[in-house]
Amino acid sequence: MSGLRFLALVALASCQSVGQPPDASVPKVAAPPPARVPQLADRDFVMPPLPHRRVTLQGASGPVVVDAEIARTVPQRTRGLMWREVLPEGTGMLFIFERDDWLSFWMKNTLIPLDMLFIDSRLVVVGLVENAEPQTLSPRTPGDVQSQYVLEVPGGWARKVGVKLGSKVQVEDLAALSGEP
Repeated sequence: MSGLRFLALVALASCQSVGQPPDASVPKVAAPPPARVPQLADRDFVMPPLPHRRVTLQGASGPVVVDAEIARTVPQRTRGLMWREVLPEGTGMLFIFERDDWLSFWMKNTLIPLDMLFIDSRLVVVGLVENAEPQTLSPRTPGDVQSQYVLEVPGGWARKVGVKLGSKVQVEDLAALSGEP
C-alpha cells in the first residue's frame, strides 16, 4: 500500500468514534425560531401606501375639502387609521363598501379621536359619530340607516366646518374606485 493511501486510511479511521453514537461529541444547537411576521393589526405592520382622492363636503360656509386615503379592500379597511399618532387637518380616510349596508366601526388600536361620517350611496351624510374615543371596541354606527362609505377625519372636524346630517358629498373620480378591488 502506498504511503499516501495508508495516511488517508489512518486519517479516515481516526475520524470515526468508537463506542459512541454518531455526532454525540457535537453539541446540539437549537434551530432559531422562525422570524415573527407582523400581523395586520400590529403596530409594526407596514401597510403599503393607499391611493388618495379629493372628497368635497358641503359645510356651513360652503365646500370643504378632505385629502382622503382610500380603503376599499378588507385588509385596508381592517387596518384603517390604526396606530396613527396624528391626522392632520384636511386629511382623512374614506372607507368604500360595495353597497349600502349596516356598517359598524370601532377604534381598536386607534390612538386619536376621530369623527366618522357615514355616507350613503346617494353621497349624502346619513350618520355622524363625533370624537370617537380612541382604543375602544365599542361599535360606532349611524343608527337606523345604511351607508356605503365612511369618512374618518380628525375628531371635532365635522362640527368645526359645519358638516352635518344631510350634507352632500363629492368624491373625485369615484367611478374608478367602484367595483372589485
